Amino acid sequence: MKTYWNISGGLKVINDWEPGCWVQVTCPTNEEQQKLIDKYHIPDYFISDISDTDERSRYEYDDGWMLIILRIPYVKEVRSRTPYTTVPLGIIHKRDVTITVCFFETNMMIDFVSYQQKRGEGFTDYVDLTFRLFLSSAVWYLKRLKQINTLIEKAKHNLDSGVNNESLIGLSRLQDSLTYFITSIRGNENLLAKLKFKLQVDELDADLIEDVTIELTQARETTNIYSDILESTMDTYSSIINNNMNTVMRTLTSVSILMMFPTLISSFFGMNLINGMETNKLGFLVAIVISVIVTGLSWWILKRKRLL
Repeated sequence: MKTYWNISGGLKVINDWEPGCWVQVTCPTNEEQQKLIDKYHIPDYFISDISDTDERSRYEYDDGWMLIILRIPYVKEVRSRTPYTTVPLGIIHKRDVTITVCFFETNMMIDFVSYQQKRGEGFTDYVDLTFRLFLSSAVWYLKRLKQINTLIEKAKHNLDSGVNNESLIGLSRLQDSLTYFITSIRGNENLLAKLKFKLQVDELDADLIEDVTIELTQARETTNIYSDILESTMDTYSSIINNNMNTVMRTLTSVSILMMFPTLISSFFGMNLINGMETNKLGFLVAIVISVIVTGLSWWILKRKRLL
């Protein structure tokens, strides 16, 4: 899907490309990708780099074109291995052509357009657009982190009532998401530090960069905090599982010991040897009494040693 936006004085949809407009491309088909390359003469590998979900945050120049790849948060379907991850957003610019390309439809971009329309000021130039995308990504990282924290608390509440595999797997998946987040946020921070010296930054852009830096720092620190909390939680429940297993094994061992004595005594009296009880009418009762006494004494010793 391709949308043309007039960015001067407000964000408005236009029917076709105009010099200085913003071309927003979302989930482009192979045909749309080729049209972009043919119409604007964009280096073809720019598009392929953006389509790579593992592409890191970076920038590069080629034949007057500038490519900026920013990592933004993205929520997958509920049953995904990692429900929260990051995807690349490409910003391509040359003179009066500014194009953003993302191969995923994200809530961040939808909210970004809606917010800028309500703001009613548009963008001064592509530099302003670029840094506002940085700011929006940082804000959305914080929003997603709040959602992750809610899921962590919910999983902890479920585990408090009983340790189960589903909740533990859910925590493990959230840990993977936080790993993606912290890596992408750090990459965006490094990219921002380089771009503020590479792009033509005015006083207003400098203030915007400061805001972006603050939001990215907060997002990184929040991610680190949640990651540490989650790691500590996983370690705690792992210790609880091991402790419960040890308790169960100790109990089973103690029960096996108690059951051994009646078996031992009955086997002793049941051997085909002369033991003086062969013709005694009370032989069976004596064996039962001895078994009960020995088992009871063993139970008392194990209970006193807190092995039961």
